[in-house]
Amino acid sequence: MTTSLPSLAPGTIRFLPIGDSYTIGQGIDPKEIWPVLLTERLKEAGINIELIGNPARTGWTTQDAIKKELPIFESERPTFSTLLIGVNDWVQGVDAGMFRERLSFLLDRMQATLPPNRLIVITIPDFSVTPAGSSFGDPSENAEGIRSFNQIIQEEAIKRSLPVVDLFTLSQAMGTDSSLVADDGLHPSAKEHLLWLEQILPVALKTLAQR
Repeated sequence: MTTSLPSLAPGTIRFLPIGDSYTIGQGIDPKEIWPVLLTERLKEAGINIELIGNPARTGWTTQDAIKKELPIFESERPTFSTLLIGVNDWVQGVDAGMFRERLSFLLDRMQATLPPNRLIVITIPDFSVTPAGSSFGDPSENAEGIRSFNQIIQEEAIKRSLPVVDLFTLSQAMGTDSSLVADDGLHPSAKEHLLWLEQILPVALKTLAQR
């Protein structure tokens, strides 16, 4: 779940995201996922950074992230991270109160490991608009549920003065542009990951410019 890297030079920013299929890049080439692209673009901007691992897995909830990703995170001690989680909580029927509790636990533990102001929170994309989205229930109900979870994400990030990147609205274009959807009809394509990168990159540049 972690990347085998040579010893990193002193001062290298150690990037390790936590998430689910949207972070591991289900359905596309691993070289085209947004965490890899983000690392490359930050390097091009002159930032000394390495993606030291990506423990995210398809289907994982906040509870999975706590049990399976957080131990890796705390062991590897990254100095920069992103959190994009929650779609599987909604799909699996986790109630809003439990989602908030688990999300809060994750955020607090991640912040305790990271240097100050080195965590970016990302909202849940809208899978309901994709061709396969209807197989998970009524699209309008799913869209509203994701919105409600994203509201919780926004609120908990604001409490902690954390920057938020909103992918929900951007992702809705997957409903009208098939090139934005992977071959499985559900997950974002490499093209959509590139669009997500463009949303995340300026926030990452600002975050890493802070001292």
